[in-house]
Amino acid sequence: MGRNSTRGAESRPRGRHDGPAGGDAGGHGGHGRSRRSAPAAGGQGPGGPNRRSRRAAKGGKRRVLRWVASVLALLILGTGAAGYLYYRHLNGNIKKEDLTLGDKKMADHKANAAGQTPLNILLIGSDARDTKANQKLGGAKENFGGPALADVQMLLHLSADRSNISVVSMPRDTMLKMPKCTDPDSGKVFPASTVPVQTNESLERGGPGCTVAAWYELTGITIDHFMMIDFSGVVSMADAVGGVPVCVDANVYSHTRDGKGSGLKLEKGTTSVKGKQALQWLRTRYGFEDNTDLGRTKAQHQYLNSMVRELRKGTKLTDPGKLTGLAEAATTALTVDKGLDSVKKLYDLASELQKAPTDRITMTTMPNVYGTGNLSGRVFPKPEEAEQVFRMVREDVPLDGKASKRKAPVVKDPADAPADIAVSVRNATGTDTLGPAQGRAGTVKGLLKDSGFTRALVDSQNVEGAARTGVLFPSADLEGDAQAVAKALGIPVSQVKKSTDVSGIVLAVGADWREDGAYPAKAEDEKTPESANPLNGAEKKCMKVNPGFTF
Repeated sequence: MGRNSTRGAESRPRGRHDGPAGGDAGGHGGHGRSRRSAPAAGGQGPGGPNRRSRRAAKGGKRRVLRWVASVLALLILGTGAAGYLYYRHLNGNIKKEDLTLGDKKMADHKANAAGQTPLNILLIGSDARDTKANQKLGGAKENFGGPALADVQMLLHLSADRSNISVVSMPRDTMLKMPKCTDPDSGKVFPASTVPVQTNESLERGGPGCTVAAWYELTGITIDHFMMIDFSGVVSMADAVGGVPVCVDANVYSHTRDGKGSGLKLEKGTTSVKGKQALQWLRTRYGFEDNTDLGRTKAQHQYLNSMVRELRKGTKLTDPGKLTGLAEAATTALTVDKGLDSVKKLYDLASELQKAPTDRITMTTMPNVYGTGNLSGRVFPKPEEAEQVFRMVREDVPLDGKASKRKAPVVKDPADAPADIAVSVRNATGTDTLGPAQGRAGTVKGLLKDSGFTRALVDSQNVEGAARTGVLFPSADLEGDAQAVAKALGIPVSQVKKSTDVSGIVLAVGADWREDGAYPAKAEDEKTPESANPLNGAEKKCMKVNPGFTF
């Protein structure tokens, strides 16, 4: 995206009704399953001599695919002069920006027992109208050259064991308090907002790094990378893929009398969309479900799932021309963080994403509630349920409800006797709407002493509220002690975290334990709330068309 369009420009009116779609999450898959060769004329059926010939035919196909892959690897990664020049050309296509512009340092990932860590990638769709191509596709001439908005935001989480992928979308109409961000080019400081503003405004506060910072402050999820795409990028990617099948349950025409709508016009059933029509699908608000951004988000999920399925068939990746076209489109269309500044790094990331099977991809929407009064039509994170989704991502819990391959962490240093373990108890029960519950730290300290932790003390300093109770420890030699504290109070071991912000073991009593009694751990906390509208990557669905937009 053009940097000048996002830096220090005057704000334009908010709430455009058909913002972009944005972030294509490129799926990368292996070779498709070869069709079984028919017996040669006069040959015998199964078990006969021609079984060997069928094996040979299959082996030949595999060799061809391996050969094509090798040629493409030489072409793209380049061992010869021409390949090297092309590799540099692709690297030069990629636009790079800072990962985060916020003041808060993102926490380090905690490795599982096998030493693996998850990957979190923020996918951003920009509505920039800063080029002729984007202006032609985006319309809305009054917004040409204005600051870009992050009208699509999806967090993609790849589990540490690479067994599953979870995607959480945030509707563009979500109202949040923005963090302080500093533009890396101009040095302009955008102070933290004192009142909630629409989340898509984060992009104009310094670039995608501010969108990353806003996500981190809201969710506490460590974000490793971002990938941003604009209108023309969506079209070029859709063309390079060769079309993505989408389905509607009735004829649809996204158009209103006063000119609103994406212009999408499809007949009932399945259509392979590409180019401008793919962009229209991703931008459609008027015509799907209740004509809100929530319906549009569902349509985006269906499109991305379908794109992944198409790419994983392998048919798009065996033609050198198509693959190089896809490489050109992807590298030209994307703006990424500086940790993804080369084709090789993008390829390595794609290889990691490919390890999760399609039926373990789960698309969700952040649980939300509608605002009231002058914020009618805007949405806010739904208390408890939004945090539940964020927590599951933070703790690498699959959103599809299936058990992952996670193992309990191996603790090399065993716990000391409870009487020898010093614990500071903090009252972190405050929320955005409620002050800290009085006396909670003292009450929980009493529970610890009843369990033999006689060195437990109340830390009376003012602390930031935490949605969920946690036990923090500063170094590996105290991990066993921290887990012993959690076990004594019935706190899940997943809530025991290493932190450089503490000098000893700290028990932060969160908003989930405001009431007296035992810690309220619930088995159902491992389930994704229905309000997140989970959609499985292998599931093929048709979008529900709003009755007022049929023909």
